[in-house]
Amino acid sequence: MNREYHKWYSQRLGREMEILQFGHGGIPMLVFPSSMGRFFEYEDRGMVQAMQWQLDTGQAMLFCVDSVDKESWYNKGIHPADRVRRHVQYEEYLVKEVLPLMRAKSGHHRVAVTGCSFGGYHCTNFALRHPECVHTCVSMSGAYDIKQFLGGYYDNDCYFNNPVDFVPNTHDAWYLDQYRREIRWVFGAGEHDICLEENRRISGIFDAKGIPHWFDYWGLGAVHDWPLWQLMSKKYFS
Repeated sequence: MNREYHKWYSQRLGREMEILQFGHGGIPMLVFPSSMGRFFEYEDRGMVQAMQWQLDTGQAMLFCVDSVDKESWYNKGIHPADRVRRHVQYEEYLVKEVLPLMRAKSGHHRVAVTGCSFGGYHCTNFALRHPECVHTCVSMSGAYDIKQFLGGYYDNDCYFNNPVDFVPNTHDAWYLDQYRREIRWVFGAGEHDICLEENRRISGIFDAKGIPHWFDYWGLGAVHDWPLWQLMSKKYFS
């Protein structure tokens, strides 16, 4: 399996950022780590191995990015306004620095986005904010409400990074057309998943807006953990 390590200094974030790439061809997939996770998490947790066939046969390429969650949403040492600002800088890094790398390596303009747990928030929020860049969004046991990180503070940046708030109020025809026609949406959650209700909630919001999607409920005692997400990745990316 092709494995490449990328590292450069991001002017937008003011520090070095690291990426692991797996695979040599096919659909480029932007992979977000879970809460405060690192770029090597997907490999360490067996997710890359779960997709080995797709990677070896040139059907998919993974680009596993680092997070800045410790500097943004989880950074209780700064004001909530600064937390969300740091997240916006991270998004600019993804759009202006990571996507060009993915396009150069794959030859594809639109990408797939995916993530587990808080990575599910990241991939969903990214796809909703930049639908012109995305053709598939697969959220595995994600949660979609960031108010828990804001201590009661709320501004426009918070609102437009909180899918459970801004999607119900989206009436822009261009965005809705992109959501409905251009993106394959998957929300997976397990029977005993701590984020099951969050996925039911986002599914209900999508239903109300007429956005086709797949809410996939996993029974048989499925819980919020990596063995479930390994099975999900095999199913959703086969």
